[in-house]
Amino acid sequence: MKYFLLTLSTFSIFSLGFAQTEEDYYSITTIPLPEGEVIEVSGIDVLPDNKVAIASRRGDVFVGEGVFGEDPDPKWTLFARGLHEVIGIAWKDGWLYLTQRPEVSRIKDTDGDGRADVFETMGDGWGINGDYHEYAFGTRHDKNGDIWVVLCLTGSGGADDKSPFRGWCMRVTPDGKTIPTGYGIRSPGGIGMNHLGDVFYCDNQGLWNGSSSLKHLRPGGFQGNHTGNKYFALTDALGPKPPEPKSGSRIEIERQRVPDLVPPPIVLPHGKMGNSPAGIECDETGGKFGPFKNQLFVSEQTHSKIHRIFLEKVNGFYQGAAFPFLKGFGSGNIVARFAADGSMFTGGTNRGWGSHGKKPFSFQRVNWTGKVPFEVHEMRAKPDGFELTFTHPATTASLSDLASYKMEAYTYIYQKGYGSPVVDKSVPTVTKAVPAKDGKSVRLRVKGLVKGHVHELRMEGIRSNKDLPLLHNVGYYTLNEIPNG
Repeated sequence: MKYFLLTLSTFSIFSLGFAQTEEDYYSITTIPLPEGEVIEVSGIDVLPDNKVAIASRRGDVFVGEGVFGEDPDPKWTLFARGLHEVIGIAWKDGWLYLTQRPEVSRIKDTDGDGRADVFETMGDGWGINGDYHEYAFGTRHDKNGDIWVVLCLTGSGGADDKSPFRGWCMRVTPDGKTIPTGYGIRSPGGIGMNHLGDVFYCDNQGLWNGSSSLKHLRPGGFQGNHTGNKYFALTDALGPKPPEPKSGSRIEIERQRVPDLVPPPIVLPHGKMGNSPAGIECDETGGKFGPFKNQLFVSEQTHSKIHRIFLEKVNGFYQGAAFPFLKGFGSGNIVARFAADGSMFTGGTNRGWGSHGKKPFSFQRVNWTGKVPFEVHEMRAKPDGFELTFTHPATTASLSDLASYKMEAYTYIYQKGYGSPVVDKSVPTVTKAVPAKDGKSVRLRVKGLVKGHVHELRMEGIRSNKDLPLLHNVGYYTLNEIPNG
């Protein structure tokens, strides 16, 4: 009788939709690091023959064999030591390219002993002065062979004559030129590209950043913090020095005064979606990582998580929705990299700011189990609301029920002070929900859309055809532009 009751109870829980967890769909495997070494993983790339290179904030690079599989027992080889805080690595044509604090370099093993013996500087057209916060984050190569580098302000908020181009984005070309490309950066946490080759970075809450956000590095674009604009005196690559924004305003208002200001495609509400967004990786695995083809995944250092990002372009500007994806990592995630088999390597540290994952550093791998979670797949802006698509069909009853949806909109003060509280709150109303016949999408008519605001949508009432709730029932859409029509 006890067995029957337990079985019935388990069946009832599953049928009511409370059985699924993130681990049902994505597993996390911890990969042992070199014994006795302190490796705060800050760069990852996959080399030929399934070898994996990892870089550390402390200036070491190791190459590992045997890092794949369910129970990895890797063999690590020291490739280079004594570098200057490597945050970004890329393998190309037998060279390992490194974004170090003072330069972009490339290194190579020419005698076959497994250790780099050639070190070359590719570009170093910016300054450093020893300040702890003068980080430099670099991409892999873009379609032209360039590496994009975002430079943190001195002390995360200053710019002095000893360290030119702090708060700027620079491109280092294959022939060694360093080209100023964008400006207005405060304190980046990571950088990466989407499937189209457009470059994005994560900026952290602080001066002129009401909340952390994912930003589009449009060439010539202003990212919001004017502290580094003094360096326009050193270059004419981007034209004359632009006007400065007004403190205490809103980004939506200042876009009209400062034409180069690029609104953040994704605002990550502080506290709700973490505190320190970092590395950016695009799913170009062709379905080997699940149903999220060409979407971005953003590492979160403080909360030891990974977020999922859907982007679209409206009226020429990127915008979209952020969704929770996966939590439970050993340390603070700062970098991620997909491998050819569709797995995602992650790494990080809890030094400095701390993290929910309490290990001092970690190197882990995420694998899709083959099961597709019930999730919002895409959230697209429409002239009068939003359209949601799903990874599985949902019931017509739950999709058409207006009680399934709760929305609020808000923004942040655009100011020289540190961060901002949530301001200008409103409650847009879902007035109509029209499901598609197949249950894979729903069109929401919304009264009270607010241009320039985050629209937080909670969907606790939606159920799949198998009576499962959404694995993650909240999305945060940054509505920079409302589609015409």
